[in-house]
Amino acid sequence: MNPRVSRYFVCSLIMLSTCGAAAAPASAPPNRVTSPDGNVVITFVLQPGGLPAYRVDYLGKPIILESRLGFEPGFTNGFAWVAASTNSHAGQWSPVYGERRTIPDRYNQLEVDLRAASGRAMRLSLRAFNEGAALRYTFPALSNAGPLVFAAERTEFRFPENTFGYEEHATEGEYRRSIIENIQPWCERPLTLEYASGLYASLTEAANEAYPRMLLSGLPGVPGALVSALGGPTSNTVRDGDPNGDWRATLAPGASTPWRLLVVGQKPGDLLERNYLVLNLNAPLALKDVSWLQPGKAMRDMTLTVTNSKAIIDFAAQAGLQFVHLDAGWYGTEDIDRGDATQPRMGGRWVRNLAQPVDLQAILRYGHEKNVGVWLYVDRRQIKKQRDVLFPLYQKWGVAGVKIGFVDVGPQAETAWITETIQQAAEHHLMLNIHDGYRPTGLERSYPNLMTVEGVRGNEHMPTPEHNCTLPFTRYVAGPADYTVCYYTPRKQTTFAHQLAMAVVSYSPVQWILWYDKPSDCRGEPEIEFFRQVPTVWDETKVLQGEIGKFASIARRSGEDWFIGTINNRETRRLKLPLTFLQPGKPYRAHGYSDDPSAPGRTHVAVATREVDAQTVLEVPLAPGGGQALWLARTPDGR
Repeated sequence: MNPRVSRYFVCSLIMLSTCGAAAAPASAPPNRVTSPDGNVVITFVLQPGGLPAYRVDYLGKPIILESRLGFEPGFTNGFAWVAASTNSHAGQWSPVYGERRTIPDRYNQLEVDLRAASGRAMRLSLRAFNEGAALRYTFPALSNAGPLVFAAERTEFRFPENTFGYEEHATEGEYRRSIIENIQPWCERPLTLEYASGLYASLTEAANEAYPRMLLSGLPGVPGALVSALGGPTSNTVRDGDPNGDWRATLAPGASTPWRLLVVGQKPGDLLERNYLVLNLNAPLALKDVSWLQPGKAMRDMTLTVTNSKAIIDFAAQAGLQFVHLDAGWYGTEDIDRGDATQPRMGGRWVRNLAQPVDLQAILRYGHEKNVGVWLYVDRRQIKKQRDVLFPLYQKWGVAGVKIGFVDVGPQAETAWITETIQQAAEHHLMLNIHDGYRPTGLERSYPNLMTVEGVRGNEHMPTPEHNCTLPFTRYVAGPADYTVCYYTPRKQTTFAHQLAMAVVSYSPVQWILWYDKPSDCRGEPEIEFFRQVPTVWDETKVLQGEIGKFASIARRSGEDWFIGTINNRETRRLKLPLTFLQPGKPYRAHGYSDDPSAPGRTHVAVATREVDAQTVLEVPLAPGGGQALWLARTPDGR
């Protein structure tokens, strides 16, 4: 529907030179916007001295106390109202793939135009959804105005007393529950917040295409407050000789910043169920043809010989996996000067004694014969050096996708490079998996060839079960994460059933399965059927139960079938799961995969089936570090 717009002009732009920055408005402009359901309220305030500020309330309780807005230098004070407008939108849309088939997009918006006597101008867009609140800055295109260069963004987040955050640092850090005043500088986003009022929120950013990433640091002199911190230290910039990077933000006239977003909820599971807000704040689909996009499951090949690679392709085809991923080493050294990702490795000892040449074309042909796509790992140094050559070449070879490793993140130039890389890959029908520090901000709505990203402490590190039980309510609020599920590896700190369940708990349209495992590790365990059956994209997602760091039970629907992943920390637990979300009056066959010390075989996973319906309440016993995977298959009526 067309937006409903009302505008109030306080004093015209022409008159600003005489009315000055402190002029009083002729009539009161709107300074508040409320979500369609009335539960989220955003208030704009122009503090004495022309300091713009805002506050956010949810269900009548403060989420963000009055907090200042602006940029340094020169855009933090001295502003006057110029105009204000409100508009509304009510609609829905369907992604190419995702965690749900239909996404609501309903909000009310307040836009405030500000200007100072010096000529500085800024528009603030404040958008209230039923599910959260968002704001961004736009800088009008003025005559004879060049780009704006800011040393720092000063978006403040002042929290009520006794607010805790689940902070995480670095590329693949662990989470720690901290009171806000104790959060260390350069905290990652999303930052999940736990309020003394019993409410929850997740603070993140959306639609960052060409801007420094937003991290969060303490606000000097204000306990219990954070401020946007652009850029942040990264391991790659340090390794490549630049310990600080360039954290300035440069904006062309007429440009907007990314959105600063709060997803709100009454319980932790609401945050995951509402994570589509990150997508809503991005531009619609930019690709005309998406027929070549193929979600699915992948297995890694670290052997990189024709014989072994063909064996892994055979296993993938039999196990219901759609892809095999050739990992680092297939093109030899990744050295910035000598590395060449246009040529398969020709032999010679360079790393891990991988001396045999790689017949990549033979592997690609065999994968095509078996209907198994091949992904290639390429280090970011080769992508930066050879992107314009590599992508058309890989399209010609019939490569399904590219996993880019060790991307640089933080500075504006690196964000823009990642966006350009995603766009260029789409032009050549290549799916992407971007690894290491990059976190999603919803760009996959516009460019769904961005299938997944890392930015998560996954099974590369074999994290604790407590960490896994934290992820659904923290990192996964931002979007897909390449957790890299493992199964047989003895280093894991969870049970086998826990790992089965992670294929549902962790959303990744291309899901890496059996990350450290080899075909020879599989000895016909019956529960591997679950990996064959579980999809990677969904029509509906529900959080059935969950407490941050303790346990999580997530149900996802594909067609008429439901899949449930339940994971537990190191405490023994028993849950009751009502199946009221099933279609009423319709029968389902539940295939359960649970930890059971008495079950035969080395994995001790019991496989059982039973008939269930919407009135069934399942008893789910959970061992320490354990879990349960369920496949609820819709059965014909009357069967």
